[in-house]
Amino acid sequence: MANLNVEFMGLSLKNPIVVGACTLSATAEGAKELERAGAAAIVYKSLFEEQIQMEQAQLTDELDEYADRNAEMTSIFPTIKHAGPRAHLMRLSEVKKAVNIPVIASLNCVYDVTWFDYAKKLEEVGVDALELNFYQMPASVDKTAEQMEDEKVEIVKTLKERLSIPFCIKLSPYYTNTLNFVNRLDQAGASAFVLFNRLFQPTIDINTESHVTKFNLSHQGDFNLGLRYVGLLHKKIKASLCGSNGIYTYEDVLQMLLSGADIVQMVSTLYKNKPSYIAQVLSELEKWMDDKGYKNIDEFKGKLSDNALKASDVYYRAQYLDFILHPEEIINKYPMR
Repeated sequence: MANLNVEFMGLSLKNPIVVGACTLSATAEGAKELERAGAAAIVYKSLFEEQIQMEQAQLTDELDEYADRNAEMTSIFPTIKHAGPRAHLMRLSEVKKAVNIPVIASLNCVYDVTWFDYAKKLEEVGVDALELNFYQMPASVDKTAEQMEDEKVEIVKTLKERLSIPFCIKLSPYYTNTLNFVNRLDQAGASAFVLFNRLFQPTIDINTESHVTKFNLSHQGDFNLGLRYVGLLHKKIKASLCGSNGIYTYEDVLQMLLSGADIVQMVSTLYKNKPSYIAQVLSELEKWMDDKGYKNIDEFKGKLSDNALKASDVYYRAQYLDFILHPEEIINKYPMR
């Protein structure tokens, strides 16, 4: 039987299926269900800058309320400090204690001090690793792409010095040169990269003429952009690689592994097919490997990466060339529905 064991940023995982940050693992029982289904690790739902700031504001309001009643009341606790999103840290601790597979905490911040303070707080909970979501929309026409990237590189350098556990960076593809940025973060000390973030975008209800927020699941195949970058980065950086966003089936998992990913993250398919679907994906992955004669994942991981293909230009402009030179073959193979 095929051996599905893999290594990801120093963690030994029993297979390449990791459940990405979502509500499915928000409780101890939910996390245990994912573990029973075969998940190799869990990324606990993200802690956001907005949550932290709201709780800080709430504490300030409560202290001010008593200060207005009696000018001396807050002096009873002269060193009181905001403890952060206590409920989030408490539930994360419960999940960590409930399962035997690695638990990765997820953090999504804006300000440097928040990154540093809460990365440390999450580490202190006892998680096995961190996932840092580098998602920051440009807010000024005066700030250059280089300045924004420099800030993130410095954050990684500082966290590398302050943390004793590995951390991965979950990126969006919206950088001037994503490959160069990944390389800089790799040199700064990032342990792994998750490619790519699924971003919430503004939506407008034309009837109410207002902005609305929708819960949009990914679609199968949304991972293709990540597939390209994983294929381009395999063996060109020291960090591990994870494919994400729209990975639904064992075929999707295999595409990512063949391009050079160490693991994949699944979320949307588990909402649609239930956590038990993980077991089916793993069974089908094992069968494919057995049929091909592969004893372990390392035997074929990265087989179709840019590094392995050498002279090929498949990750650059080869698709355009195929359409120009062989349009009939492609149309016949993939007919319009």
